[in-house]
Amino acid sequence: MSLYDPKAEALISRYLKIYEDMTSKSRELFERAGRFIPGGVVYHIRFFHPYPIYVIKAKETYVWDVDGNKYEDYWMGHGTHILGHSPDFVIDKVYEVSRYGTHFGFENIYAIEYAELLTKIIPNCNMVKFTNSGTEANMYAIRLARTYTKRRYIVKIKGGWHGGLDQLHTGVSPPFIGPESAGLPEDLIKYTISISYNDLNELERVLKSYDVAAVIMEPVPGAGGCIEPIEGYLKGVRELVDRYGSLLIFDEVITGFRLSLGGAQEYFNVKADIITLGKIIGGGMPGAGALCGKEEIMSLLNHIKYPDPRNRSFHGGTFTGNPITIVAGFTLINYLNRNKEMYTSFNRMWSNIAKEMDKVCEEYNRLCWITNVGNMLGIHFTKSKPRNIEEAYYLRYSNKIYEAFHLYMRINKILYLSEKMPHLMPSMIHSENQAKRFVDVFKEFLYELKT
Repeated sequence: MSLYDPKAEALISRYLKIYEDMTSKSRELFERAGRFIPGGVVYHIRFFHPYPIYVIKAKETYVWDVDGNKYEDYWMGHGTHILGHSPDFVIDKVYEVSRYGTHFGFENIYAIEYAELLTKIIPNCNMVKFTNSGTEANMYAIRLARTYTKRRYIVKIKGGWHGGLDQLHTGVSPPFIGPESAGLPEDLIKYTISISYNDLNELERVLKSYDVAAVIMEPVPGAGGCIEPIEGYLKGVRELVDRYGSLLIFDEVITGFRLSLGGAQEYFNVKADIITLGKIIGGGMPGAGALCGKEEIMSLLNHIKYPDPRNRSFHGGTFTGNPITIVAGFTLINYLNRNKEMYTSFNRMWSNIAKEMDKVCEEYNRLCWITNVGNMLGIHFTKSKPRNIEEAYYLRYSNKIYEAFHLYMRINKILYLSEKMPHLMPSMIHSENQAKRFVDVFKEFLYELKT
């Protein structure tokens, strides 16, 4: 048992009473949902103890639950809503287009316009294929990499999340080995190798030893706690991948259009061969994803150039490129393209907030550490600052602290996910006063934990 377990458990007991009093209708809905939906939630990550809230409205930086509670939201639709929930100009455009049809099942002009825009603003993106999610984008990306290189192995980062795709659903959580799901045979991941983030030596050993088609990685691991790449790491990855004849896939489902308009490639000045996108690319609408890259690679998806399906890399999807998602995405990204200067103040504000929070951690004898890249921020109750995702788990003082912290923020009308790995993905319209309030409530929690 950790030194902090008894204190954290006492806080949880006290906070639970407050939470249950303010969310009685959510508790009733959770009990009802459990009769029809396994686990009572449509996605397990949205569950938190003892039951989740059920949201009925979301606008700008807030969500409202069925009990009438109004929360400041730092989850923002899994990091989707870079300009806040339901921007009027996006909703208005979607409504306008939807009157002519929601899903044509044929090609549309909107996809052409959006693809043209994306090739202008994303580095190394000469051609684009739209998908229905970031998971799909990653599935097609690794298949494309294998087609191009004629190699078998895929290297991923331990703790890195690329969706529920079989081949990449390994090495996500402790102990970071084997399948992450029941029903997933070992054979389906036998060509997937997981390595530590920020470790170039381990990467080179793997590249030397296996016929690696591609290294797929989040430039900044999001669900892994927004771990910072050490200086020179990403450039080192690029150099090693080139040296050994593999491809580099940047999973920019989170970092795309967030760290900068051109994503992590622009932010770090490191180019990938294939880029996968999701979340923000859909402008807040479902079915959002894409992969893009150099024409030399992307042409292997061309059914005209390669009419025999066995000679090209497959891509498809019923709702792929549907006008609703495409128009929403184009409208939002085009706005960001016309207002690039917003990224400077956005990243500066949250970098300053991260420094302020880390100073608070120092004041409390390093009970915690803050990791931060631009506007992405991770909170770690660990013995030292984690350099990779394994350390973000294994160096913890207590898992109970994480549960108590999440509950404390909830009763103070602040939301983030996940309960097990606090990381913030704020919007550009979160105010400095809101951010400072988050710091104040964070500091209050540390005081309660320490006294």
